[in-house]
Amino acid sequence: MYVQPYVFFNGRCEEALKYYSEKLGAEVLLLMRYKEAPPEAQGQMRPGIEDKIMHATIKIGSTNWMASDGHCDPDAAPMNGFSLSLTADDAASGEKYFNALADGGTVTMPWQATFWSKGFGMLVDRFGLAWMVTLPDA
Repeated sequence: MYVQPYVFFNGRCEEALKYYSEKLGAEVLLLMRYKEAPPEAQGQMRPGIEDKIMHATIKIGSTNWMASDGHCDPDAAPMNGFSLSLTADDAASGEKYFNALADGGTVTMPWQATFWSKGFGMLVDRFGLAWMVTLPDA
């Protein structure tokens, strides 16, 4: 058994996937738009989201995770209650990933050495997704 994160970007999924591909080397393995759903399912969707992403599978490093635009609800609350933890191979790539994710976002703990890691930082990226970037145990 394994657990995969499934992230809902409330209408910004395509932008997020492009950004993560450019900055983290993410690979989109599968992408389905709402308009590709069977006709009976299309009748139940919110008008205007036909070209939005219904489901995507993304690979970052050795991890697969899933994403969607969700219901594109303008009144939706921001994401909260979880963080994705990215473990970098070395200090240079850890700081690079941290800075890339922080661009346009909010740093909640700057990239720094801690008592548990030679490099660790926390942030919320431009899409509202919380990240913890860390180095492996040394």
